[in-house]
Amino acid sequence: MPRIPQKTEEASKGVEGIPDACWIGFASRPLTSPFKGGKFLQGHFQSLDFSDSIRKEKWFRELVKRRKRKARTSEKKEHKMKRWDWQIKLGLILVIFSAAVYFVHYLIFRDPHHIFIYMIGDIAFVFFEVLLVTLIIHRLLGEREKRNRLEKLNMVIGAFFSEVGTKLLTYFSDFDPKLKIIRKELVVAPDWDDREFHKVSKRLRNYDYDINIQKISLEDLRIFLTEKRNFLLRLLENPNLLEHENFTELLRAVFHLTEELGNRTDTKNLPETDLAHLAGDIKRAYIQLVHQWLDYMKHLKDNYPYLFSLALRTNPFDQEASPIVE
Repeated sequence: MPRIPQKTEEASKGVEGIPDACWIGFASRPLTSPFKGGKFLQGHFQSLDFSDSIRKEKWFRELVKRRKRKARTSEKKEHKMKRWDWQIKLGLILVIFSAAVYFVHYLIFRDPHHIFIYMIGDIAFVFFEVLLVTLIIHRLLGEREKRNRLEKLNMVIGAFFSEVGTKLLTYFSDFDPKLKIIRKELVVAPDWDDREFHKVSKRLRNYDYDINIQKISLEDLRIFLTEKRNFLLRLLENPNLLEHENFTELLRAVFHLTEELGNRTDTKNLPETDLAHLAGDIKRAYIQLVHQWLDYMKHLKDNYPYLFSLALRTNPFDQEASPIVE
């Protein structure tokens, strides 16, 4: 049998805030370990020296924590039962009122046939009502809410391109040796319609993106992205990103490139293998940037003409673009 610690003079005063009540009750029940879900470990307690005040204090603290945990669990269950309790009572009251009204109807008209005709008709309509409310109206409201969230997210995308995206596109495109193949198609015109945007988007999927890593100043790129690191982190914390997977991938690619460059103290003397690795990271971010930029331009044209006008005058692919209105 495990040794039961006796109530000593030290214990009667309490061990650093452990009340005297902790001794009451546990001596009258089998000792259980506060570890491993409270399973009884006889060998553990036989080897436990309760004369050691530090071990005794630790054991009491674990005991108090376990009892507090049980008390919190019990409170949660009671709260849940109370929440369901009023709903059950309300349901019973409504059923009683409905039965009372039907009974009054019977007392007045003495026509159970009429009562059951309308009752069965109402019950039959319930299934159609569930279909209408749950599957149709609920879905329409969900789509509307999703559009509102995407609208807020487009504001975040706009902030990203204003602070980081447009500058990165300008920088990366300058070192794309094949850009002349599609440069003219990326010069968005004010009269573009949805068909034109879709045509260019389809063309971009087949374009072979490339980056000349030898000509890029990795040090300048590292400094720029490091300065924008906190801004990127704040964007990643936005919960609305869950609604836009493509933009999330773009942020992840840019932030990964930021981390890669930020962990290199010397970017001027890198081996070819490391340059090839960084070229892959830059290419990943470059591809995502181009596609998201085109989608964002379409959104601006459809919803914000004044923002679209500025975006046209700062097009990173237009070498003649100027923010000055001529």
